Formats: sequence, C-alpha cells, structure tokens
Amino acid sequence: METSDAPCIRTEEAMVLVRGTRLLAGAVVVACMVLVGPSAPSGALFGRSVPVDAVREVVPNRVMTWNICNPCEASNVGRAAEIATYAPQVIGLQEACVRDVERIRDYLKSLHGLEYQVEYGTVLRDWGRCGGVPWSPGAFGQAVLSAAPMKDSVKVEYPDGGSEDRGYMAVTTMVGGQPVRVFNTHLAQRRQEAVRADQARVLAADVARQDRAIVLGDFNAVPDAPELTPIWALAADTDPECRPSSAGACKPTTDWHSKFDYVFLRGIAPLEHRVRPTPYSDHDLLHTDVDPSFSAGP
Repeated sequence: METSDAPCIRTEEAMVLVRGTRLLAGAVVVACMVLVGPSAPSGALFGRSVPVDAVREVVPNRVMTWNICNPCEASNVGRAAEIATYAPQVIGLQEACVRDVERIRDYLKSLHGLEYQVEYGTVLRDWGRCGGVPWSPGAFGQAVLSAAPMKDSVKVEYPDGGSEDRGYMAVTTMVGGQPVRVFNTHLAQRRQEAVRADQARVLAADVARQDRAIVLGDFNAVPDAPELTPIWALAADTDPECRPSSAGACKPTTDWHSKFDYVFLRGIAPLEHRVRPTPYSDHDLLHTDVDPSFSAGP
C-alpha cells in the first residue's frame, strides 16, 4: 500500500520553524544585552535571600557606606539583599549607576519591605560603566539612600577628578531621631595622591561648616595617608581604635586588604561598627550605629 510523505514534511517544517524561533529569540536577547551595556543586573535567579537573623526593620541610628563596584555585573537582587540584611537608616553608595540604584530600591521595597528615598551625586555619563545607548549613556557617581526624607541636597564635582571625574554630595536627613548633614564621596583612584589631597581639602571645607556631620565614602587612601589629614582634623573614624597613628589597628575594607572605606563622624558618637565581606563587590560593607545626641571626636 502506498503511503503519503506529507505528515513527515509538515513535522520537519514545524521543527525548522521552532528552531528558527529559538534562534531569533536568542539573537534578540544578545542584542538587548549589547544595547543595555555591561552593568545590567543579573536578575533574581542570581540573587540571594537574606539570612534568618537579618534585621526586619530599618535601624534608625545605623549608617552604611558601600562601593558597589562598577562595572562588576553584580546582581542588584543580591545587592539589595545585602543592604536589607543590616537595614541601615542611611546608605552611601559609590560607583553607582542610576539605573542600578533604582532597581536596588525597587528590590528593597518589593522583596524586603524596606522603602528608601534617594538623592544622586552623579559626576559623569559612561556607557562602559552604566549602559544606556551611545547617545544617552547611563549616569554614574554617588547616591544616598535614606529611610527618611532628605533636604538641602548638593552635588559638587571636584575641580580635578584625576583620571576620572569625581565629586561629593551632601544631604540633610534624620539619623537616630536627629537631623544630620550626611556627606558621600569617592576620591581619585590610587597613585594620585596629590589629586586626592586637593579633593580632601575641598570636602573638608564644607564639612567644617557643620557642627554635626557624617562623612561616608571610598577615599582610596589608607588611614595614615597624608592626603587625609584635612579630614582627620575635623572628624574621627567610627572605629575609635583607627587613627593615622595606629593605622595597623584599622580593619581592612577591600579585597586587597586595605582600609579605603570610612564613616567619619563629626560631633556624633559611635556605638558599634561592623565590616561585612560581600560577594557582590571588591569593597566590603561598612556599617555603624551612632548616637547623634552625644558629641564625640574633633
């Protein structure tokens, strides 16, 4: 009996169609990744949940500084989980792309029930770091997240950024039930000591006008580096044992075992601090609990 080949032909055509659809979908994904840029978040599948003993509500007198590393292609779900684990009132982020920060905020709210306001201190637009499109690259710089409203926000770009534009930002917000001026900065990259010295003087001039201030940031300098002298003259590190004269007692905050990250306090007493390693950056998280009602330090 003679049989027809038509069903087989239709089956093969269907397989080719499915295969072609998959290839097209793959091409679209690749094209989107190229367009969006290298710092796109990896998504929820690559994040992590918070530990069982994580803080469940914002700690009103806790502040944190964290260089989140860009372009490191880290998961913004994971970054949000790290922040949520310690739930500070205020977070200063460095090397922050605006769109990454927006996603971190979204995840903090949707996954952890933590809602933060944000102010930006962007200093440049960089497709290589923050994606976007060639004619409108993503914004890059500092950001401050606060559980309380912020006011009097300023953004200052240093006259000389060194090998890359750098600056600082400042806001007034509530910490421990008290209004506090909070600064966030990222000084010039390593091997640019003279540039950092000039930047530190610019920052110190603004900090000096405040009776009570918290200065967060990646200073790209160890505690006894001469360029940090203007800051040490005005404020103390959150670790009472960490001073220029006892730099060996300062706990490192980077993967290369240097202390580059600081919470400087002016007119505010430290209570407890922690350095927390993280897989999402080459810098550790540094958070501290403070008592703004009690004056300590310079």
